[in-house]
Amino acid sequence: MARLRRPWFLLVFLALGVASAQTRLQVTVIDRRTGQPLTDLKAGDFRVVDDREARPVQAAEYAAATLDLMLLLDTSLVGESVFPLGEAFISGLREKEQMAVVSYASSADLIQDFTASKELLHRSIHNVRFGNAPRVVDALYAAADGGFQNAVGRKVIVLLSAGVEGYSKTNEREVLSLARRNQISIFPVYVRGVERSLFEHLARDSGGAFFSARDLKLPPPKLAAQVYKVLRGRYLLTLGDNRALGDNVRVEITAARPGMRVWASGMPVE
Repeated sequence: MARLRRPWFLLVFLALGVASAQTRLQVTVIDRRTGQPLTDLKAGDFRVVDDREARPVQAAEYAAATLDLMLLLDTSLVGESVFPLGEAFISGLREKEQMAVVSYASSADLIQDFTASKELLHRSIHNVRFGNAPRVVDALYAAADGGFQNAVGRKVIVLLSAGVEGYSKTNEREVLSLARRNQISIFPVYVRGVERSLFEHLARDSGGAFFSARDLKLPPPKLAAQVYKVLRGRYLLTLGDNRALGDNVRVEITAARPGMRVWASGMPVE
């Protein structure tokens, strides 16, 4: 498997998970036409299906989240088109939030570990070199495999991609299994639509969402601000029983939304 290359002097810490007595689901809901989050839904507006079995939703709370965000920057031969988005996401980071930056082409490299310093983050992406094929899935696996040991906020990967996959050795199932185990949600933001189905799959099965720069037609600062709205808030659903959720969980929105194309995805909370 691909592994993230980290500077030798970084300390590694073990994050311990805490089990919950209730079965809860972290859910992202957006209007796909606009990329805007839906924030006013009630428990009755959700339907959770776990391996074809409907699970009762007892409560739904929309809550703000502080972020631990890992920015994956496409530095392949086709990746220069996403560089302005990288700058915009760094500029949009808030106080008390942290970001790490990983550049990826044929390999994934940590170029800046988690920090709140925008100066360090901007400096890190201005030193990258572009080249080779973008192995998107390998980069995601490397980032999720030990990249968030010290995280305390909502763990998210924002994948900035030109939209091309360069034949990764790792498969999507392995990435999603690791992301669910480590409670990491994936949010692809891409320029082209070549790998749209890949991005949709990664987002849906990790409790994330995907954003097409071409469809939304927003300049980088506004697109980054739109994505941040989604990242900084999510629903916490409490289910009516405490049975563990399986891998094939689907979240559906039952409320009528004229003119909307609603997207919903869930991640079990451990």
